[in-house]
Amino acid sequence: MIALQPGATVGFVGLGNMGLPMARRLLAAGYRVNAYDRAEAASEALVAAGGTAVATAAGVARGAVAVVLMLPDSAAVEAVMDGDGLLEAAEPGTVIIDMGSSRPLATRALAARTALRGVHLVDAPVSGGVKGAVNGTLTIMTGGEPDDVDRVRPLLEVVGKRVLHLGPAGAGHALKALNNLMSATHLLLTSEAMLVGQRFGLDPATMLEAVNGSSGRSGSTERKWPDHILPETYDSGFGLRLMLKDMRIGVELAEATGVTPRLGLAATDLWAEAADHLPPTADHTEIVKRLRQLLDER
Repeated sequence: MIALQPGATVGFVGLGNMGLPMARRLLAAGYRVNAYDRAEAASEALVAAGGTAVATAAGVARGAVAVVLMLPDSAAVEAVMDGDGLLEAAEPGTVIIDMGSSRPLATRALAARTALRGVHLVDAPVSGGVKGAVNGTLTIMTGGEPDDVDRVRPLLEVVGKRVLHLGPAGAGHALKALNNLMSATHLLLTSEAMLVGQRFGLDPATMLEAVNGSSGRSGSTERKWPDHILPETYDSGFGLRLMLKDMRIGVELAEATGVTPRLGLAATDLWAEAADHLPPTADHTEIVKRLRQLLDER
């Protein structure tokens, strides 16, 4: 297969916090982008960047050699593929790239169904947040046939600094879920430790400086606490409930492989409790607010 170089027409469904900057980067690199989003403002922003807004999700497949889906979960992907008719509209040879956080076993099943129509599926979830989407520095975890991944690699390298092929369909979504299960657990324990230190009288900024030069460092100490929690902006762009959804996928995957993830289950329960007490729009970094609430109740 010929790699998808700039000048090719790409469909795009899902112009949210991550999708819109990714689509803008594709346009800036020279790809033609036909996009659909239910939010009119998102579609208008895409048009302002040089893209074309289409009226339906299925419409993005017309004339496209690849279609990017930046949707929240497997249910949304299946609704677009089947309910909105995207799979039926896609021409044989089209590559569907699911860049959201879907369930890996569902992705495997979808890949089998798309193959029956001669349509290829690559799962390519991302890590790096909104900042990474804007700057093109995302890590992209891909699953699918090697030829299909190689075909879309030039496109993926426009939005990502690292494009890793992990195995067959579903492999990318599997690692994405496990990564976020780890990330959420790091943030939970980091936040507990930071609150303990503050109660003892330690300065949080100095704590972070020390930890980030020590073995306790993580993405939570290097970015989430200094960038979003200490300044109390809570503006990472990734929702608390989306993190919880990914954690549950990771736990589900563990159990499907015969592993009982005791720490993962405990962390997921704590995040679920936070989701019950924080607003529906809460950013995932606001988990610390729930921990503070629990401390204040004692």
